Amino acid sequence: MTHPAVRPALPAQRLAGVASSPVRDLLALIDRPSVISFAGGLPAPELFDLDGLRGAFDRVLSAPGGRRHLQYAPTEGNPDLRTRVAARITARGLPTEAGDLLVTTGSQQALTLIAAALLDPGDVVAVEEPTYLAAIQCFQLAGCRIVTVPADHHGVDPDALREVIAESRPKLLYLVPTFANPTGRTLPVERRAAVASLAAEHGMWVVEDDPYGELRYRGEPVAALAAQPGAEEHVLHLGSFSKIAAPGLRLGWVRTPAALRPALTVAKQAADLHTSTIDQAAAAEWLATTDLDAHLAGLRDAYRARRDAMMAAMPGTAPAGSTWSDPDGGMFTWLRLPGEVDTGTLLPAALARDVAFVPGAPFHAGRPDTATMRLSFTTHTPEEVGEGMRRLAGVLRTPAS
Repeated sequence: MTHPAVRPALPAQRLAGVASSPVRDLLALIDRPSVISFAGGLPAPELFDLDGLRGAFDRVLSAPGGRRHLQYAPTEGNPDLRTRVAARITARGLPTEAGDLLVTTGSQQALTLIAAALLDPGDVVAVEEPTYLAAIQCFQLAGCRIVTVPADHHGVDPDALREVIAESRPKLLYLVPTFANPTGRTLPVERRAAVASLAAEHGMWVVEDDPYGELRYRGEPVAALAAQPGAEEHVLHLGSFSKIAAPGLRLGWVRTPAALRPALTVAKQAADLHTSTIDQAAAAEWLATTDLDAHLAGLRDAYRARRDAMMAAMPGTAPAGSTWSDPDGGMFTWLRLPGEVDTGTLLPAALARDVAFVPGAPFHAGRPDTATMRLSFTTHTPEEVGEGMRRLAGVLRTPAS
């Protein structure tokens, strides 16, 4: 007797409310040389230290003990890499030991591990509005309820955060306080201190995502939120090689309070046992043999010129009544058009002119502001940025817009 085929179950219910990333979707549409894309937050590939990284991989594999770099490794990460990263973080004003760090497969995995270790379905997570869209995806996948904290051109408003805490009692607050994705804003030190104080007062975890902090083009560095008084037992600090070395390495880290470290390690073991052994070894060798300060100075010089080109072109690109951020560093500016326009409806016309941007709506966890868009200035030369903005002006300044 034959039985009718039974279809397998559909994907898990927890995926039902998680939207696909528009940035990832756009990358599939704009993979042609004629497109000048301001969409992806992509480092400039011509600035990757290809020779330095090639040499680092060769040396760690050619050394007498090279085979061990192809073996299983400790979950916490390569000890040499953690030591070198810790020294770098300490030099930036946040005292850190190697044992404070857990190496992750990109800082995006750190978010996933934090969600697994700290958050149960139904827990409340607070985010700045707007915020990094992959963080929204992560917290949605964890089954959390996301509440938004109003922000201005200086970043999240501590008074508004206090109200959100009183009303919703979030278990965790997620911020990109330095050169935020998508807005480019930087949270001043006074507000960082206020956020740390609120976290300590209310027993709230804070995730400080800092992938762009060393890409400053103007002004003086601001001390990490994790370095503020009261932050020691409440703030997790995330970093990454993606913007300072190469995103293809998929190497990040989380600096975590001691009380949370065992839970994060178990979550990491369950996820992938450990991050790629060979990539960690090569990154440690690259840090040991590269003048990272000189490398970063080159990145800053190149990206500063690209940022300046976009800012110079913006008044002639955006229609009258528009507003935009003028970031001191990072990779992004945030543009808001006047009126009630939906920038998503303008994207096809932009792509037809061989220029791309990301509509702003997906960066909002609450009610979206559809008149916004994110523009990344790092991928193209100043001349290409100028040409891309000229093309974009043809879309934004037409009567239909």
